[in-house]
Amino acid sequence: MLNIFKIFLLFFLLANITVSAGLSTRHTIKGHITDASSGEVLPGATVQIESVNKGTTTNNYGFYSINLKEGAYKLKISYIGYNTEYFDIELNSNESIDFELEPIHTDLAEVVITDERADRHITDVRMSTSKLSIEKVRSIPAFMGETDILKTLHLLPGVSWGAEGTTGFFVRGGGQDQNMILLDEAPIYNASHLMGFFSVFNPDVIRDFQLYKGGIPAQYGGRLSSVLDIRMNDGNNREFKGTGGIGTISSRLTLEGPLKKDTGSFIVSGRRTYADLFLPLSSDPNLQNNQLFFYDLNAKANYRFNKNNRLFVSGYFGKDVFRFDDIFGFKWGNTSSTLRWNHIFNSKLFSNFTFVYSNYDYNLHAEEGMLSVDWASHIEDITLKGDFTWYPNPENTVKFGLHSTSHSLNPGHIIGIDGEEPIAEYKMPNNYALHHSLYASNKHKLSENITVEYGLRYSLFQNIGEATIYSYDKNYNVTDTSKYASGEIFDHHHGLEPRIAMVYQLDEKQSVKANYNRTRQYLHQATNTTAATPLDVWFPSSPNVKPQIADQWAIGYFRNFYNNTFESSLELYYKNMKNQIDFRENASLLLNPYLESELRTGKAWAYGAEFMINKTKGDFTGWISYTWSKTMRKIPAINNGEPYPAAYDRPHDISLVLSYDVNQRINASASWTYNTGRPITMPAGKFEYKGLTLPTYSKRNSERLPDYHRLDLSLTIKTTRQITRNWEGKWNISVYNAYYRKNVFSYYFDKNEDNPGKTQAYKIFLFGIIPAVSYNFSF
Repeated sequence: MLNIFKIFLLFFLLANITVSAGLSTRHTIKGHITDASSGEVLPGATVQIESVNKGTTTNNYGFYSINLKEGAYKLKISYIGYNTEYFDIELNSNESIDFELEPIHTDLAEVVITDERADRHITDVRMSTSKLSIEKVRSIPAFMGETDILKTLHLLPGVSWGAEGTTGFFVRGGGQDQNMILLDEAPIYNASHLMGFFSVFNPDVIRDFQLYKGGIPAQYGGRLSSVLDIRMNDGNNREFKGTGGIGTISSRLTLEGPLKKDTGSFIVSGRRTYADLFLPLSSDPNLQNNQLFFYDLNAKANYRFNKNNRLFVSGYFGKDVFRFDDIFGFKWGNTSSTLRWNHIFNSKLFSNFTFVYSNYDYNLHAEEGMLSVDWASHIEDITLKGDFTWYPNPENTVKFGLHSTSHSLNPGHIIGIDGEEPIAEYKMPNNYALHHSLYASNKHKLSENITVEYGLRYSLFQNIGEATIYSYDKNYNVTDTSKYASGEIFDHHHGLEPRIAMVYQLDEKQSVKANYNRTRQYLHQATNTTAATPLDVWFPSSPNVKPQIADQWAIGYFRNFYNNTFESSLELYYKNMKNQIDFRENASLLLNPYLESELRTGKAWAYGAEFMINKTKGDFTGWISYTWSKTMRKIPAINNGEPYPAAYDRPHDISLVLSYDVNQRINASASWTYNTGRPITMPAGKFEYKGLTLPTYSKRNSERLPDYHRLDLSLTIKTTRQITRNWEGKWNISVYNAYYRKNVFSYYFDKNEDNPGKTQAYKIFLFGIIPAVSYNFSF
C-alpha cells in the first residue's frame, strides 16, 4: 500500500515542476462561465489568452482556473453556439471573475452537433470519446417519435447493438454489462423501458452526455468497456420556463425556474406512456384488464451560498408495469439520488463531495385460482466520493479523489400464497460487498504540440458476510461449504489501473492521438440473451469468480477541413480481456444458489478500425461512420475449447445521419444504418431418444442472421401560431423503417406443413413501417 501512495505522490511532483521553474510573480484568475439567458453553467467553455498561447476549459460545473504571470491580458471566452466575448484585465493579484455568454439565437436550434470549441477535435488529448448535445439527438429520427439517447449511440462508430429496437449497446467488443451508465453520477443498472424498446432518459431534462470508449479517465472505474456519463440540466435561475411534448405513445412535461434569482434553481420533469389508459375501452375482453406502461420522474435543485460553495441535489424515479389480466405480471424500475457539494478551497483547488444512492428492483407476480407466487429482487448501492481538481499552472491540471461504495444484491425472494396465507417461502442469500478506489491524473502540456494525460487508479473489492460460499471440484460439483458472519470480510480482489493518453498536433488542422487503459470489473451480469431483460441477475466477484480485466490500446489520426466545418477521424484499437464469463449450455440462471457452478471463464479479444466524417456547420449537417471490427472468445469448457464469435460480433457497421434546414421553420433529417447480422447457434440435426425428438447444434455462434439495414426519416415544422407570447411549438413527423425492410429478429423451428417428418426454420420479423407524430412545445 505504501508503494501505491508513492506513485500517487509522483503525480503531484510532476505537476509542480513547472510552478517552481521561474521566480516571476504569478496570480490566478478563477470563476464560472454561464449562459446569460438561463444562468446555467457551461461545461467545456474555453478561456484563452492568445498573446501567450495559454488557455483552459471549464469543468462539469462551469468552473475555470488559470495561473499567469503578472501583467495585462485580453481574455477570449468562447463556447460553440454562443457569442465569443473578449475581456481586458490587469492582473496584479488573484482574481475571481464570472463570465456570461449570450447564446446565438436560431429558429431551429436542433442543428447544433457539438458544444465545444471548434478545434477541440484536433487539440484535445481525448480520443475514443463521443459527446453530443441533446439538441442534436432531437434532430435524429426516432423510433415511434421518442427521442432516445441510447439509440443515438448505435449510430456512432465503435458502438453496436443486440436485438432490433432495443436500447442496449456494446462497445468495442465488450458486453452489455460492461458499460457503466451514470445519471448525475448515479449508476443505472437497467436503462430500458418496455423490455428494452425505450431508454429511461427523458430528453427534456438531459443537458448532454459523453461516451468514453477508450482512454477512460482515471476518475471512472467499475466497468470494463465504456462509461456513459449523462448530466441533467441544472434549471433556469433567471426566469420560469416550461417544455413538453405529446407523442404517439407518451407525453412529458418539464418545469424549471429560479429558487432565488441568480442564486438557485430547480427543474422537475415527468413522462408517461398512456396506451394502457385506453385498454379498458377495448371491445376485446382479453385486453380490458391488461396493463403495459412506464413512467419517469426527474428532479434537480441547486443553490449557490456564496462564490465558494454550491449545493446540488438531483433524483430519478422510474417504473415499468406489465400485467396480463390477473394471471401474470411484473414490475421493474430504478431509483437514484445524488447530493453534491461544490467547494472552492482557493483559486487553484476545486472540490466536489458527493453522496449517491442507487436502487434497481424487479418484482414478478403469477397466480392461478387462489394460489399465487410473488418474487422480488433488488440491487442497492450507496456511494461516498471526494473529487478534487488542482490547477497549479496553465500546463498542468491535476485530478485526484477517493470513492467508496457499498453493494447489496438480493438475487430473489419468493413467497407462495394460498388466498391470503403464505404457504411457502424461499429466499436466495444476499450478496454484500465494498468497493473502494483511489485515483490521480494529470493533464500535462509538454510543449505547444504535445499534451499528455497520465493517470493511475487503485481499486479494492471486498466480499463481506453474512454469506455462504461453496467450493467446487473440476466438474463443478460442490465439495465444501463455508459460512461467514454478518460484517465479516472473507475475500478481496484489488489491482492498479493505469491510464495514459497523448496528442501530437501536426499543425492547426491535424493531429495524431494514442491512448492505453486498463480496467477492472467486479460486478457481473448473468444473461443468455443479447437484449437486456428485467430478470437478468447481477452477482459479485468472489472466491470462485475472478474480476474481469481488460487492456486496450488505440491510435488515431484526426483532421479538420474547410475552417473546421468538417471533422474526420480514423481510430485503430485492440482490446485484450481476461476472466471473461460465459455459461454452459442450458444453464440455470434464476434462483440458483449454485449459480457459480454454471459459469465458464476464459479470454476474449477485440480489434477494429473506426472511421468518421462529421459536418458541424451550416444548414446541412450530419455524419457518416464506418466500423470494421472483430470480437472473439475462447473458453476451454465451451465450443470444445475453440474460439467463437461473441454474440454481438458485427464485422461491418455503417451509419449515415443527415440534417437539413429547409428554411427557418422546417428541418428535415434522415438516418440510415447497415450492419452484419449477429451470430447465432443453429440446429444442425436431430435425433430421437425415448420417443422424443431432440436437436443437435452447430458450433457456438457459427451462423448469422441476414444483414440488417434500415432507413428512418423525420420532419420538424415550427408552428407560427403562438398560444402565449413566449410559446413555441414544433410538429415532428417521423417514419421508422421507411422502405419496409423485413429485418430478421430471430428464427423458430417447427414441423414442415407439407412434410411433418422434416423440421423447417421460420423467420420472425418485428417491425414494418412505423409512422409517428408528436407535438413539442416550450414556453
